[in-house]
Amino acid sequence: MNAVKTIQLGKRVIGDGQPCFIVAEAGVNHNGSVAEAKQLIKVASEVNADAVKFQKRTVEDILTREALQRPYDGPNSYGPTYGEHRQKLELTDAAYEELKQHAAEHDIFFLASAWDLKSAEFLDTLGVPAFKVASADVTNLPLLERIAHTRKPVLLSSGMSTLEEIGEALDVIRACHEQVVLLHCVSTYPTEPEDVNLRVLRTLRETFDVVVGYSGHEQGIIVSQAAVALGAAVIERHFTLDWTARGPDHEASLQPDGFKKLVTGIRKVEQALGRPEKNMLESELTVRHRLAKSIVAGMEIRKGTVITDKMLALKSPGTGLKSSYLNDVIGTVAEQDLKLDELLPLDAIKWKRSR
Repeated sequence: MNAVKTIQLGKRVIGDGQPCFIVAEAGVNHNGSVAEAKQLIKVASEVNADAVKFQKRTVEDILTREALQRPYDGPNSYGPTYGEHRQKLELTDAAYEELKQHAAEHDIFFLASAWDLKSAEFLDTLGVPAFKVASADVTNLPLLERIAHTRKPVLLSSGMSTLEEIGEALDVIRACHEQVVLLHCVSTYPTEPEDVNLRVLRTLRETFDVVVGYSGHEQGIIVSQAAVALGAAVIERHFTLDWTARGPDHEASLQPDGFKKLVTGIRKVEQALGRPEKNMLESELTVRHRLAKSIVAGMEIRKGTVITDKMLALKSPGTGLKSSYLNDVIGTVAEQDLKLDELLPLDAIKWKRSR
């Protein structure tokens, strides 16, 4: 087992032995509306998420002219071309400043994914406490290097990437600092349960000796809760005010009631994980006394009788001599009379043995 791993994000410690850090991924589910983005922040706080996260892009810097001009007229489109669609879902720098203040007022961490160098520069200036890097940029080493030089914690998603590529990305970040969480992720929307492969969490931790988490795109909440049981120190899930709304991510998002159940379930999983030591609880003793088996006289036994196995039985309650001492009693000489079903005394294992 690797050593205890933690990182520091503001006043929060994230990692082994700490409460799971839960990120409500608002992404672009604000649909280009500052008012809706503020509502998402408020709701994320109300459902007890630890952080709310958006996505910051400089659209013209991350798409070719051909990609910008590509027709995009599907049911989730906000413009006739993909470039116009993406631009419609971007918020201004001034809006981000307003939203960060709004998050502070609701006592929730404000995070954002930086999809390009200009966005990374802006978010650093804005004063985000950590950077999220999307799976699409695991191989964008110049972006990772710029983000790493801020020396702020990095939450790195690992979808659609090989172990070798993940290792290269971590090398770039670790050249500056060790404050990184590697998120297992599958970049399909929604992700089918059979494609999630939560055991990858262990692979990532053992391969890279890093705090691990899970960024999920599945429907429902069970898989994300199970990830916590397998060691995820961070859970990130998309959330929306209305999963039927127009837009690219709403369908794979949790609504407020679902997100609240996710958080509640994670906290219950953490309670159930408890401590690694195996101890008998005080609350178990009453049940043990009632149901466990003791060695009893299977017949009337007179003092001085050499005890054989046919004279004994194992019956509840469990307050007498444990059944594991059965062979120690067989062959001894009874030092007192015993009635049928009477518990053998605890000192019966010290009775003299017959010759």
